Amino acid sequence: MSSMLDTIKAVILDFQEADLQTGVPRRLQLQAVSGKAAVCIGVRRCGKSTYLYQIIEKLVDTGVSRENILYLNFFDDRLHNLQQGNFGLIVEAYYSLYPEKKGVETVYCFFDEIQAVSGWEPFIDRLMRTEKCEMYLTGSSAQMLSREIATQMRGRALSWEMFPFSFREFLDAKGIEFAGSLSTKSQLLVRKAFEEYWVTGGFPEVIGLDRNLRIKTHQEYFQAILFRDLVERHDISHPRAVSDLAHWLVDNIASLYSINKLTGYLKSLGHKVPKSSVSDYMRWFEDAYCLFSVRLFDASLSRSQANPKKVYCIDHGLVTSISSGILVNSGHLLENLVFSAIRRRWSEVYYYKTKTGKEVDFIIPMRTGQKMLVQACESLADLQTKKREIAALSEAMAELKIDCGVIVTRNEDDHVDFDAGSIQITSAWRFLIDLPNLPD
Repeated sequence: MSSMLDTIKAVILDFQEADLQTGVPRRLQLQAVSGKAAVCIGVRRCGKSTYLYQIIEKLVDTGVSRENILYLNFFDDRLHNLQQGNFGLIVEAYYSLYPEKKGVETVYCFFDEIQAVSGWEPFIDRLMRTEKCEMYLTGSSAQMLSREIATQMRGRALSWEMFPFSFREFLDAKGIEFAGSLSTKSQLLVRKAFEEYWVTGGFPEVIGLDRNLRIKTHQEYFQAILFRDLVERHDISHPRAVSDLAHWLVDNIASLYSINKLTGYLKSLGHKVPKSSVSDYMRWFEDAYCLFSVRLFDASLSRSQANPKKVYCIDHGLVTSISSGILVNSGHLLENLVFSAIRRRWSEVYYYKTKTGKEVDFIIPMRTGQKMLVQACESLADLQTKKREIAALSEAMAELKIDCGVIVTRNEDDHVDFDAGSIQITSAWRFLIDLPNLPD
């Protein structure tokens, strides 16, 4: 036990002496609230640790001593043997280093990827009740948003989601600034940056890497998500089935699936996996912020659940690197880009089907009670395509009594007015810039 205590002390001191790699400031506004842990949740490698360093840097800049900062990353191999039963060693280790601070000075606790150790909730709850501290946590599991966690933490947690870089954050990383309307020069810079974002996606580490390194990095991320966040976390007995399923889903991004179809596919590969397990896998992909399922918008929950769902990935750049196709369907890639931008802003995203069977890619019910309809289409240059997309959107607008809709394209901007309302046709880069300014 004493060796574990010494290890924790060493980890604490190592961090306090280390230079902070704070990276690009994020546009996430995580706030400390008295008596509550601030929790940042998101996919692996999206920048959660770097974001904690940014918070630490701000604290240090306001005069907080590095000695008052307790940072532990639970993915650190040195903490591998730390289990629920000896969590108390963390407090013991810290206060054996700084006994004069106990009960006198605020200690700022930063626990990175804390979900890696089971039973963390009562420990954090106890720490917040018994010690003078401010708490920041990160994790790569959506379960940290769940009611169960809220119950175990007795309401002592507020959660924020983090995603890979949005396009605006990508522009920040490239040092491209603009305010309000874009000048001709700014617009050229933004459009050029979008072409790079379109290829690389938003994972911070891959920006600026050459193609081969980017693909290799993305593939390592994907393997880590599959085996650390699914197979290990949920003790899955068919790891190969999970991998085969994940790759099929990435190859079929923005397409409809049913559990029956997925189970049949795995069976055709020789995997004897029951439907219930396939349902679990799909839930766990979403829990790890890797692959998302979008349901049909329907007042009846049972009808919505019974209909096929559409699958999307956390990052369109990841899709390009993982997909087995030589050329990913760029229309589906655009749809995925639009999905991740919408999902970053709103947790409730659905697709819509009109009474005549026409499909609209996204419908977002907003807190104001309004609904937003968004269609993604690579190009409307072909008149038949334009007619089809506008017909689907205008029909949905009429059924839902919505007077405006959006079609996101790769490079086209236009406006279509008709009796019942109007449709804004907008290029993807403009949509990504304007989206954060829309009301909730």
